[in-house]
Amino acid sequence: MSTLDTPTFALRQGTLPLLISIPHLGTELPAEFAAGMTGTAPVLQDTDWHLDRLYGFAAGLGASVLQAKVSRYVIDLNRPPGGESLYPGQTTTGLCPTETFRGEPLYGPAPAPDAPQQADRLDRYWRPYHDALRAELDRLKAQHGAVLLWDAHSIASVLPRLFEGKLPDLNFGTADGKSCAPTIIERVVAHAQGSSFSHVVNGRFKGGYITRHYGVPADGVHAIQLEMGQDLYMLEDPPFTYLEHKATSVQPLLQTMLMEALDSLTRLNTRNGVNA
Repeated sequence: MSTLDTPTFALRQGTLPLLISIPHLGTELPAEFAAGMTGTAPVLQDTDWHLDRLYGFAAGLGASVLQAKVSRYVIDLNRPPGGESLYPGQTTTGLCPTETFRGEPLYGPAPAPDAPQQADRLDRYWRPYHDALRAELDRLKAQHGAVLLWDAHSIASVLPRLFEGKLPDLNFGTADGKSCAPTIIERVVAHAQGSSFSHVVNGRFKGGYITRHYGVPADGVHAIQLEMGQDLYMLEDPPFTYLEHKATSVQPLLQTMLMEALDSLTRLNTRNGVNA
């Protein structure tokens, strides 16, 4: 396996037909942007903290892992480049967020990024990540015929501004069934049902831009987004500490779900005459 390390992302290439994307892992907030932001921004509250560590077993299995370096407060890599809402009528954050999930402003006296500034961020951060994602999917498809894209996310388990009550532990999104073959997500969910963790499929989170855009089963890419409650593996408030004793309770399930999804993909390819 080889590793590509750039200023905006890191990619570890694997051998399995599996790419794990972690677009909200980034914690870098360049000074040129931070200077115009409020004191809330450097806290990086809405980061998908520690997912590289939680999924640390994946590279050993042979998965490819793509992870962002820049904070989602600079630009959200899981939003459409045009900035259109993925959840019309519901509260969400945009391509270059102006507020946190809790509604706190990210920009004070300085104005939020205008159109030219957003275009600059697209070129510097968004496009390199997506170019790498597409290239890795193409590489794996060329080798295996079809590939599983697992878009890994986590979020605070209680956010009244975004959803009522406590979020289920495991939130699977397949764009209402469009981004992944039913047999694959069914195998994944079956193991979630047999666990001690609560779950939902295509509930509040149905999959962001990455799942919806790249998940095209007819083209050999099956995409699943997993949004996890952060209370499963970390402190949800600063300093956002990773809790090993909690993480080790959910990691075996994560590994099992990934391997079951891969097995289902292989069986599907065999039935369809695809060399996986």
